[in-house]
Amino acid sequence: MDDLLGQLREACARVAASARHVRIENEAIPAYAVALPLDAHPPSPDPDVHLTDSSHEQLAAFWLTLDAINFGSGWFPTLRKREGRSGYFTIAAGIRERFVDAGPWSADELQRIEAMEIAEVLRQDPDHELMELFAQSLRDLGRHVTQEYDGSFAALVDSAGGSAVVLVTRLAGWAFFADTSTYDRIEVPFLKRAQIAAADLARAGVAEFEDLDRLTMFADNLVPHVLRLDGLLEFEPRLVEQIDHGDLIEHGSPEEVEIRACALHAVELIVAHRPGSQAADIDQLLWIRGQESRYKASPRHRSRCTAY
Repeated sequence: MDDLLGQLREACARVAASARHVRIENEAIPAYAVALPLDAHPPSPDPDVHLTDSSHEQLAAFWLTLDAINFGSGWFPTLRKREGRSGYFTIAAGIRERFVDAGPWSADELQRIEAMEIAEVLRQDPDHELMELFAQSLRDLGRHVTQEYDGSFAALVDSAGGSAVVLVTRLAGWAFFADTSTYDRIEVPFLKRAQIAAADLARAGVAEFEDLDRLTMFADNLVPHVLRLDGLLEFEPRLVEQIDHGDLIEHGSPEEVEIRACALHAVELIVAHRPGSQAADIDQLLWIRGQESRYKASPRHRSRCTAY
């Protein structure tokens, strides 16, 4: 059942071994791994932007709805941000407000949602390209939950039988959770949002998964940025120049795949040097570190896609 994530780990190791634009600083891994404060208590969901007190069904609906649209970082500089909030937290806060004020969308309602409605909830321009992509993803979620789980989001979560890998594999077959790139004929099933959905559900207490250690890093554009600034990844000068200039990096290009794959493999190397650690926990720590001013002061790569 873990074939996809095993394939992902193997594929990222192969990409890292032949990468031309990104290099892992292998000699820096051991000390970095030891220094990570993994013993600190992991943060809980933020009640200001996440739904934290509701029924099992509504919490399952919240996290699956949010993770269905947990992408678009390539467009985030063009969104209207809430004061002091990043693109992700702006979107999460909007979804939470909808759930608190009007209740969750039913799976049937999601099947018919339009860009205008999601834009109103998120306080965005309805003509923004991302709003239609969000609506398409939510319609895809609604169709699957309606047709396969009798409209119950909790039934989808419970059907995984306590396995994060089963849930990831299930979501991987849905159009808007699919996330596979090709690099020199190597298939790389990153599955960032399918994996983070499983982790979010577990961290929020919606599900108890026995195999969270099978999850990899959630390959996006922030954790690679943190790893680069922390000296674990080196980008070729031309790529750094593009990123610093704010040029979009094409999704699926060799450069973009190498950024994601080398970051993921670097986290696997960290796990190997830190007994008892899990990739998902390291990802969370580094993602939170990326909210610090030092990391926000330097541009990270932007790709416009539905993967992250």
